[in-house]
Amino acid sequence: MTEYTITHDYRYPLADVWTVLTDPEYVAQWTTTGQGGRPEGFEPTVGTEFRFIGKPTMGWAGVVYCKIIAIEAPRSMVYTWKGDDDADDVTTVTYSLEPTPTGTRFTWHHTGFTGIGGFAMSKLLANVRRKMLAEGVPAVLAAYRPEQA
Repeated sequence: MTEYTITHDYRYPLADVWTVLTDPEYVAQWTTTGQGGRPEGFEPTVGTEFRFIGKPTMGWAGVVYCKIIAIEAPRSMVYTWKGDDDADDVTTVTYSLEPTPTGTRFTWHHTGFTGIGGFAMSKLLANVRRKMLAEGVPAVLAAYRPEQA
């Protein structure tokens, strides 16, 4: 099984980072960074089913189907990730936040990829997530709390 983990430190309080990562108004602003998709129907509540809408490519309709399976606000959120509505392969995304002396550490962990196709997909998604977390989230945080930027 293949997985990837990306960790970023932000110089903002945990509550601010949690808001930007989970408030539907802000989620749409950072998830579209790079090749990411915009959320549709996202609400940070256990049981919520939502989709990320991206650009379709050969062999993929451009929609990822997700369901929130756990939340411990403001420290973690877990949701399933399925690349096609009728796909059998379901992966899991976990957000983990922890306070640091200078702000908040955010870890994105995506696991459950299988086979050679899963390995390739995990590499592709990791590159997109790195851009989202390095560019998208900081820009949204700076707009959310400009006095700390």
